[in-house]
Amino acid sequence: MQRTILALAAALSLVAGGQALGQAPPAPPGFRAPRAPPRHPNSLGADWRLQQDEVRRGVQTRQLMPLGSVIEQIRRRDPGRQLDAGLEQVDGRPTYRVRWMTHDGRRVDYLINAVTGAMVSGD
Repeated sequence: MQRTILALAAALSLVAGGQALGQAPPAPPGFRAPRAPPRHPNSLGADWRLQQDEVRRGVQTRQLMPLGSVIEQIRRRDPGRQLDAGLEQVDGRPTYRVRWMTHDGRRVDYLINAVTGAMVSGD
C-alpha cells in the first residue's frame, strides 16, 4: 500500500512538472534558444515568384525554352525525377538549373542554356 502511494505521488509530481506528458523541462534562466533560419517555399530563394514571372514572359515571347521541354530532355538522358528548377544567370546567359534525382538515388544539378536548350553541365 505504501509503495502504491509513493508511486502515485511520484507520477503526480512528474505530471505537474510536464515531463510525463513528453514536454521538455523548463529552460534555465537567461537561456535563449537559437533562431531557426528563415524558411522559403523551395530551395531557390525568396524571389522565386519573380523568377517564375520572368520565365513565363521569356517563354511567351519565345526568348526562352519552355522548362517542360528541358525537363523532358533530361528525363530522356537520365531517367529520374525533378527536385526543383530555376532560372539563373551563368556567364551573363539565362540558364536553367534543374536539380534531379536519378533512379539510383544520386542528385545531379543540370545547367541548361535557357535560350538554346543546350546542356552546359550535368554534375
